[in-house]
Amino acid sequence: MATATVTPEVVNAPATSTQPVVLTPAAMAKVKEIMSSQDPVPAGLRIGVVGGGCSGFQYSMSFENAAGMMDKVVRFDDLKVFVDATSAMYLNGCTVDYVETLEAAGFKFENPQVKSTCGCGSSFSV
Repeated sequence: MATATVTPEVVNAPATSTQPVVLTPAAMAKVKEIMSSQDPVPAGLRIGVVGGGCSGFQYSMSFENAAGMMDKVVRFDDLKVFVDATSAMYLNGCTVDYVETLEAAGFKFENPQVKSTCGCGSSFSV
């Protein structure tokens, strides 16, 4: 009996309706800059949604060395973004930007599925 192997689904940018997340050019540049300073250089960026915060969910970002079996892999030129199947449901149509102002700098998530956010802006509900 043959065993089945599951491989991550790969989606190439630009944005398509099946793509769970979109990174702006500013976000891609910042991620690549941070990744290049890591030793060893990671294989890609994981973007996800985790439970927590005052509104129920929070975004998470971390570097990964490989895609998981159930991950969707989105390619932005030479940058790979890994999204697990559960997070993909909550991130569908989400745009990640990198914003620098006089007061702060950081990644900003624009998610059309979010119904409300908390006062601190770090968690959301759907």
